[in-house]
Amino acid sequence: MPEPRETAPAYAEPMPIARPTASVALEGFELRVLHLPLVSPFTTSFGTETVREVIVVRALTADGEGWGEIVTQADPLYSSEYTQGAWDVALRFLAPALLDRPRLAPEDVAGMLEPFKGHRMAKAGLELAVLDAALRAEGRPLGEYLGAVHDRVPSGVSVGIQRDPAALVDAVGRYLDDGYVRIKIKIKPGRDVADTAAVRDAFGTIPLQVDANSAYTLADAATLAELDRFDLLLIEQPLQEDDLVDHAELARQLRTPVCLDESIVSDKAAADALALGAASVINIKAGRVGGYLEAVRIHDRCRDAGVPVWCGGMLETGIGRAANAALAALPGFTLPGDVSASSRFYTRDIVTEPAVLEDGHVRVPTGPGLGVEIDRVAWEDFTVARETLTR
Repeated sequence: MPEPRETAPAYAEPMPIARPTASVALEGFELRVLHLPLVSPFTTSFGTETVREVIVVRALTADGEGWGEIVTQADPLYSSEYTQGAWDVALRFLAPALLDRPRLAPEDVAGMLEPFKGHRMAKAGLELAVLDAALRAEGRPLGEYLGAVHDRVPSGVSVGIQRDPAALVDAVGRYLDDGYVRIKIKIKPGRDVADTAAVRDAFGTIPLQVDANSAYTLADAATLAELDRFDLLLIEQPLQEDDLVDHAELARQLRTPVCLDESIVSDKAAADALALGAASVINIKAGRVGGYLEAVRIHDRCRDAGVPVWCGGMLETGIGRAANAALAALPGFTLPGDVSASSRFYTRDIVTEPAVLEDGHVRVPTGPGLGVEIDRVAWEDFTVARETLTR
C-alpha cells in the first residue's frame, strides 16, 4: 500500500470519455420511490437501516427505456441529500431541464444539470438512466463503454456495527464462509479498537479495513493510531467530509493508509485531496460524485497518480449494483470493493438475475446497457410513490 502523497499534479480539466454514445430522443422520465426490506439491520455511526428507501429512474425514449438509481437515503445523515429532497429537485428542476432538448447524449447530461447546485446523487441517477437507454439502443455494454478490462471483480463485504465484538466475529465468519475476499467493518468511538482486535485475532491475516463514516476528529488521533497494529488495508473517512487539512495531518500521524469517501464529491475534490496528502487511497461512489462519467474521471486521475481506488457501495438494488460492477472492472480499481452479492442485503431484488458471488467475485454484466432486466412484479410490489414527466 503506498504511503500518503505529499503532493500531486495540479488540477486539470478532465478529458472527455473516449467513445461517446449516440444521442437519444427523450420522451419522459418515470420516478418511483421503492422500499426494499433488508435481510438484516445495517448499523453505522450514522444510525440503523432496516428498509432501503431508494428512487428508481426510468428514462423513456423513442427507441426504448433506460434505468437509473438515485442512491439517497431516507434521512440526510450520510449526506445532505435525502429521498424527499432528491425527489423534489429531480421532478421540479433536473428532469424538466433534460426534457427541454429534443435529443440528448449521455455525455451532455452533467453539463446541462451543472447550473443546479449540488444534488449529485439525483443527477447521477438521471444520467445513468439516459446512459443505459443510449447503450441499450446501440447494443453496447456499460462496462465496454466505461473502459472495463475485467469480466468479473473481487467482492468485499461491509459489516455493520454489531451488538458486541463476539457478534461481530460471528457475522464476519459467515461472510468469509460465503467467499468474500475482503472484510470491511464499521467503527465509531467506543466501538473501534476492541472490535478490530476481535476480528483480527479470530481470522488472522485476512484483508481487513475499517470505515469510520466521519465519526472522529483530529483529537482522536491517538485512538486511531492504536489501529496501526492490526495491519489494515486502510481506514476509511475517519474525519468530517470537509476536513481535508485535518485528514492530511492525521495521515502523517498514522501508518495505516487513510482513504477518503464522503470527502470525494467530484474530480476536483479528489485532486485537492491528493495535492494536500489527505488520502493515499480513494473510495469512488458514482452516486456521491454525480455520476459514472465523473467516477471514470476520478479513476483516471488516481491511476495516473499511482493512487489505488476501489468501488464503494450504497446498498444499491440490482440496477446500481450492475453499474458498480462495470465501474469496478476498470484497471485502476486494484482493491476489492463493496460490490457484494445482492443477497447480502436483499432476499428479493428488482432485477431478474441479481448479482451472485462466484469464487469471491461478481461478474460484470455483458448485455446491452446495464446488462440486467427489471423484475416488473418486484418493481411494482416495492413501489410506494410514483410520478411521470413527459415532454
